[in-house]
Amino acid sequence: MQRIRLRYTKRGRLRFTSHRDFQRAFERALRRAEVPMAYSAGFTPHPKVSYANAAPTGTGSEAEYLEIALTAPRDPDKLRELLDESMPTGLDIVDAVESHTSGLADRLTASVWELRLDGVEPAEAGRAAELFTAAEQVEVQRRTKNGMRTFDAREAVVSLVPVTDSLAPVTDGAPIAADADRPTDKPCAILRLVVRHVTPAVRPDDVLSGLRAVADLAPPVPAAVTRLAQGLFDEETGTVTDPLAPDREAVTAASTTAAVTAAAKAPAPEGPR
Repeated sequence: MQRIRLRYTKRGRLRFTSHRDFQRAFERALRRAEVPMAYSAGFTPHPKVSYANAAPTGTGSEAEYLEIALTAPRDPDKLRELLDESMPTGLDIVDAVESHTSGLADRLTASVWELRLDGVEPAEAGRAAELFTAAEQVEVQRRTKNGMRTFDAREAVVSLVPVTDSLAPVTDGAPIAADADRPTDKPCAILRLVVRHVTPAVRPDDVLSGLRAVADLAPPVPAAVTRLAQGLFDEETGTVTDPLAPDREAVTAASTTAAVTAAAKAPAPEGPR
């Protein structure tokens, strides 16, 4: 059984699709592309697709991940192209690699978010971010199925800073597409948020609630939120690394080993007679 890991996006108006909507669209794409999917056992078999830490409905993303299991081997790049052609524009399959390591979900320990605050002066947003990060604790409330819950939104935040260049690199080796959800020429403030994945999860909306609590920052229109990256947080560099990099390295190492083995087994050329 072959396993392929994919990175996909939620762009433009498709940011408002729910995770269930994406699942339905993706399973239709699998059928259109005639992907030889492995299925679960039982009375209601379903394709073996593992989704990892999906972004909330209403937020854009350049870095969503999933893994599929196949009954027959396929070239990851060709499979990506077929699936991307079968998906709606905005739900784009942008990367694929064969799984050679375990624990993709274990490598998704942090996210980088871009918070676009239309109608907010950059200086005002910068002051609010400073107050937030200077606080030892920022309590916010979120409604859950069990009622209102109060928790600390500050502890999970690694950094919250204003940025002037929204195209600045945000990951160690994970490129961001040029046509991602980016600010227009309308005046606005942009904050770059790096947050750890903890329990309970701290979402961008929770941080926005925290900014309102500590600095009375209330954008006149809802913030446009886009996840730029997610992966393993590197404590030394302070970056979020590409979670598919270990699989690429394993593929490269396997190819190198195979080439060396083939060269060693090749018959030696005959000398002159």
